[in-house]
Amino acid sequence: MRTPTRRTVLAAALAAAGTGLLTACSSDSMKGMDHASVNHGDAGGASGPAASAAPAGFVAPNGPEVAAAEAKRNPGPERKVALTATETTLDLGGRTVRSWAYGDRLPGREVRATVGDTLALTLANHLPQPTSLHWHGLALRNDMDGVPGLTQSAVRVGATFDYRFTLTHPGTYWFHPHSGVQQDRGLYAPLIVEDPKEPLRYDREWVVVLDDWVDGVDGSTPDAVLAELAQGMGGTDHSGGSGHDMPGMPGMSGMSGASGVTGTAGPGAGGATSGPARMLMGARSPLLGGDAGDVAHPFHLVNGRLATAPETFTAKPGDRIRIRLINAAGDTAYRVALGGHELTVTHTDGFPVEPAATRALLLGMGERYDVLVTAGDGVFPLTALAEGKGATALALLRTGGGAAPDASVRPAELDGTPVTAGGLKADPSVRLPAKSPDRTVQLELTGGMAKADWAFNGRRYDPAQRHPVAAGERVRLEFRNSTAMWHPVHLHGHSFALPGDGPRKDTAIVLPGTTLAVDFDADNPGLWMVHCHNVYHAETGMMTVLGYQA
Repeated sequence: MRTPTRRTVLAAALAAAGTGLLTACSSDSMKGMDHASVNHGDAGGASGPAASAAPAGFVAPNGPEVAAAEAKRNPGPERKVALTATETTLDLGGRTVRSWAYGDRLPGREVRATVGDTLALTLANHLPQPTSLHWHGLALRNDMDGVPGLTQSAVRVGATFDYRFTLTHPGTYWFHPHSGVQQDRGLYAPLIVEDPKEPLRYDREWVVVLDDWVDGVDGSTPDAVLAELAQGMGGTDHSGGSGHDMPGMPGMSGMSGASGVTGTAGPGAGGATSGPARMLMGARSPLLGGDAGDVAHPFHLVNGRLATAPETFTAKPGDRIRIRLINAAGDTAYRVALGGHELTVTHTDGFPVEPAATRALLLGMGERYDVLVTAGDGVFPLTALAEGKGATALALLRTGGGAAPDASVRPAELDGTPVTAGGLKADPSVRLPAKSPDRTVQLELTGGMAKADWAFNGRRYDPAQRHPVAAGERVRLEFRNSTAMWHPVHLHGHSFALPGDGPRKDTAIVLPGTTLAVDFDADNPGLWMVHCHNVYHAETGMMTVLGYQA
């Protein structure tokens, strides 16, 4: 089946006067939406990627500049992995759902390798839609970045694709599709790149993946949620609820109401029923600057488990544990604490920071934090509070006897103000050398829930658009958020530095009404996405491309 292009979808939506983005789309037109305007459903086979043709004057994803940059990385021994994306039944802990996953696991099986290794992963697509793999946080060769219609063609149904690239930096990473809203199913897994000269000393390691879950619950699918949200607030019946304050929008001021879900769900996808309405109204968080999220996910998971049947990590009293936290959610920030313990933050997004002690920390979608804890004696809740949504996810640390806490436990450590990236400093070993920017790229975050018109600079995603940069430049990205909502912005293929010797990151929260300026060195040629890591904002247009000039 050939899926429609984004350009086709947008044209259809614009043809429907008085409606929001995608309201003219049928359920079929929501299937397998990719970030593409051409070759959307074409094969990406084992022979290599079919990269989109770059406009004249820009480096192509499979161009000689990309190959030369990879050769300089001195590729090392192969780490071979076979991965299958498939429809399956998942047990969340007493609740089973039909979804899509890597194998039959949630999260997918962890991939672990060493700096300098060549990761050679073969993806087999047994899904009913084309798919892809994006390697979140990695500075890798551009033609392996996994963005259909930009760096490769989508991996068609029944096909395989060989991803092969050098791992250049240690840290906590993860991978997921960059195809429509597939990430908000079960298609994600950790990628841990070990440092053979690891300076940290610890006894145990615990990889913790956080997620909000909707797929397969009472007939819901992420595609149906996208279709519902894409109608905008004007396309649903919101009597009795509200919450999304939209300053300056006629008829949107002064709205109030209890947190909850109102409206009607959009059409389903893949033959699934649409399920109940999932648009979230009234989710508020002062920490996030107001509006906390758009989607009422019915479940929140730690390592694929419900709070009523949590994963238990066992250790000994006094063990020093490295916890690698990954937020794989589609629409939820999490405030995380370990009851009875202090956390020492050591890394964010794979890069070391000056150690910082805290009782709790906040992770936006796509962010990762590494923390060290010294385990007490007993049973302790690792609780992830869905910020502004009033729900929690749970796992347990057990080092001794005692009854497990209740699923609804909220440790006192969650109170107060958690650490965020802005409160951290980069370790001196990874700070960018002082330098004035050679180029500033201004990206205004625009749009809102009312019209589902999320975008950069008022322009929805067009893969042919390029914000030019040149190899060797120090580039400043200036994100100005003129929307009423927070956004976790993510840059592919690079890491940037937050201001004032702030941490090195690839994903950072931009609060409403604020401007965040980050710097990076243009040292990885190709075409690289910048986008909001709220999957529903990205899929309605808040994505753009940085293009290296040839």
